[in-house]
Amino acid sequence: MSTLRYTFLLVALMLLNSPWRTVAAEGAAEARPVKTVRLLTVGNSFSQNATRFLGSLASSAGDVLVHHPAVIGGATMAQHWEKAELHEKDPQDKGGFYGTKRSLKQELLAEPWDCVTIQQASIRSHDPATYRPYARQLHAYIKRYAPRAEVLVHQTWAYRCDDSRFAVKTPKAGEPGTWEAMYQGLTHAYTGVAAELRTRLIPVGDAFHLADTDPKWGYQPDRKFDFKNAQAPGLPDQTHSLHVGWQWKKQADGRVTLSMDGHHAGKAGEYLGACVFYEVLFGKTTVGNAFVPPGLEPAYARFLQETAHQAVANAQARTVTPRMPEPAKSGSTGVRLK
Repeated sequence: MSTLRYTFLLVALMLLNSPWRTVAAEGAAEARPVKTVRLLTVGNSFSQNATRFLGSLASSAGDVLVHHPAVIGGATMAQHWEKAELHEKDPQDKGGFYGTKRSLKQELLAEPWDCVTIQQASIRSHDPATYRPYARQLHAYIKRYAPRAEVLVHQTWAYRCDDSRFAVKTPKAGEPGTWEAMYQGLTHAYTGVAAELRTRLIPVGDAFHLADTDPKWGYQPDRKFDFKNAQAPGLPDQTHSLHVGWQWKKQADGRVTLSMDGHHAGKAGEYLGACVFYEVLFGKTTVGNAFVPPGLEPAYARFLQETAHQAVANAQARTVTPRMPEPAKSGSTGVRLK
């Protein structure tokens, strides 16, 4: 055997037994297929909260998110339906447009959406009567103009336990008196509507409840903070709050006052919501995802990932099997707006 041929054989044998080959092979075996999800969210600030970090989670996992929001601040399902109706009656009526200068119909035709989400305004989320008939009307409208898209119901969350909504000694009839009562009410309403529509639920509200009731990681109000004599920038301890909570805000008259936002999600809540959305839409776990928002403790972020995974697993165990999106008719295509 010639020296050159012997050398080639030796190099080949070394490469076959090289740790580089082993790592590459293992990586290929563990690699998950890249998935692209086109998402349209029909909602309000809560849908914006829950999807803030969704693109980053997808990118970190090697996936692709195409997302567009159709948002009205504080909107109910009824308001979204009213916009759709206005546009159907008069396509030139500005009342039928969102801030993008598009109607819901135009938004639905703008992309070959994979998923479209709907949600109720948080202040009405505990009352099933406020979902009807608007949830069904929106569902039918979406399927009319985006028949291939899966419609999902985005379950919003209860307000923080120390929110001013729960400070009333005698709540009005039908009004939840505690954050637990609000959670139980919205859970009943959302699961009922999802079952009626035979759609999947994105259980963000369940994930918030699991996190807030955890004995180690759940939020506990600061009972020692002196609210009467508080001075900026001092704030109560809000460790592990999923909501924005107490903050100093400048008022119209120039005064800076201590204000409570127990409604909207803070950074931790936005991350938790995005983890839930990712698991439902992409069908993959977020546990171990490398993306963690700056300022969020890694151990706490891991807990939020695991909580999202548990909430989705719990929802899947109790959900009826939804109807699959109908296949597109031959020759039908969406219209991409310029």
